[in-house]
Amino acid sequence: MKVFLVAGELSGDRLGGALMEGMRQLMPNVEFAGVGGPLMGAQGLESLFPMDELSVMGIAEVLPKYRHLVKRMHQTAKAVLDWQPDVLITIDSPDFCLRVAREVKAVSTIRCVHYVAPSVWAWRPKRAQKMARSVDHVLALLPFEPPYMEAVGLRCDFVGHPVVTEPVASAEEVAAFRAQHRIDDAPLLVALPGSRRGEVGRLTPAFGEVVARLKQKKPDLRVVVPAAAPVADAVKEAVAGWPHAPIVLDPNLMGPEEGLAQKRAAFAAADVALAASGTVSLELAASATPMVVAYDMSWLSWQIMSRMALIDTVTLVNLVSETRTVEEFLGPAFQPEDIAPALLRILDNPEAQQAAMALTMERLGKGHEAPGLRAARAVLDGLGA
Repeated sequence: MKVFLVAGELSGDRLGGALMEGMRQLMPNVEFAGVGGPLMGAQGLESLFPMDELSVMGIAEVLPKYRHLVKRMHQTAKAVLDWQPDVLITIDSPDFCLRVAREVKAVSTIRCVHYVAPSVWAWRPKRAQKMARSVDHVLALLPFEPPYMEAVGLRCDFVGHPVVTEPVASAEEVAAFRAQHRIDDAPLLVALPGSRRGEVGRLTPAFGEVVARLKQKKPDLRVVVPAAAPVADAVKEAVAGWPHAPIVLDPNLMGPEEGLAQKRAAFAAADVALAASGTVSLELAASATPMVVAYDMSWLSWQIMSRMALIDTVTLVNLVSETRTVEEFLGPAFQPEDIAPALLRILDNPEAQQAAMALTMERLGKGHEAPGLRAARAVLDGLGA
């Protein structure tokens, strides 16, 4: 069996790697081709081009790179058609991936599966109808998503979220992390300014102002910044201007396993997190680390997206648990003088989010079959294999 996969960012690479591992378990002779990152590479994928070329978010941010992205889209679709796989699996990054699927479907009958249902419940609901013209099957990460896809005639399987199977640091690993970095019993903030260069550039200066305000109230506060590998240098450069130097975890200076272990330990060791909006909120929830979510974007992107939004929260912990326990500071509300007090409130009352985080993990499939294997099983079932 031949499977062509396309992922456009780190979260998609993680999903793709787990799916590929699951497919190998169920069908050992499977062949892979496509676009992906290091985790998909570890499963045998030779990426058509570097995945991080596609890791662009925000309308204003995409425009300068639009022509290059279109070129990569055509290149990817041609590679699919030349290889003639049994199935094309596009993973998240819908603005790129669904265009590839549409181009492939226009001239072939290759089955197309899209992994991660687009958030039609959040904005642009008509995407589900457009998607149904070029996609045969959707794999959903969130339990409330299948009805939105099925309403337009798409097969959609909830396969669980990979965060529920990822290891969490033990008490011993947390103690070792604090000792290694000489944190001891000091309060610890984990700062997560995103995995894209644009995010790092926008968010990090304000995060530094938040840290400065927190240090005025908590002089012994320590800060750790686990950097994503593609933006580690940018993160180090950006935090160099912070008034209090944080501990930066650069995975490029560690082996893959050590890098992941250090990140897990940082999450579990932290008393509170300041995080960019995204799936990282689920990783923090898995570690039972209370958080505040803060995110900014260009004025144009905010004006467009805020007018199209159908929901009152973007944080997945809030959405999955059907609560609003995680405070958000988005767009115009992205103000250090408001974010810092919210973090202090969490430091004083960390139990406030515990029930919501536990419920989120349960609803995402904790304790069930691994999502990568469930996703692989759903793909093969759709193929009749």
